[in-house]
Amino acid sequence: MSDERDTRHEDGDDTAAVARPSGKRSARRRNASAATNVATIDRPASTAKANKKSGKAGGGAGNPFKRLVKFLKEVIAELRKVIWPNRKQMVTYTSVVLVFVIFMIAFISGLDVAFIKGVSWLFG
Repeated sequence: MSDERDTRHEDGDDTAAVARPSGKRSARRRNASAATNVATIDRPASTAKANKKSGKAGGGAGNPFKRLVKFLKEVIAELRKVIWPNRKQMVTYTSVVLVFVIFMIAFISGLDVAFIKGVSWLFG
C-alpha cells in the first residue's frame, strides 16, 4: 500500500512520478530512445561474434572517409538533441556571467590592494 502511495501524484492519478525532460523536442527524443533501446536489446549474439572475428568492433579499422562521414552524422544527430536557449535566455545568462565576473574582479582587486597595504605597513 505504501508503494502505491509513493507512485501517485498529488492530484490522485496512478501514473508514476517520472522526471520529464523539458523542451519542444522531448517527445521525439523519448520515441527515439525507446526505439534505440529495443534495437540494442534485440541484437543477436551472432552479429557481435562476427564483429569480434572481423576486428571492426571499434578497433579503428576501415575506410577513414566512411568513419569521418559517420562521425559527422553522429555529431549532427547529437546537436539536434540539444535544447538551445532563446534570445531572452541568452541575454539573461550573459548578463549574469558578466556581472559575476565584474564582481569577482573587484573583490580580488580589493583583496590585492588590502594585502599590498598590509605588507607595506608591516614591513615598512
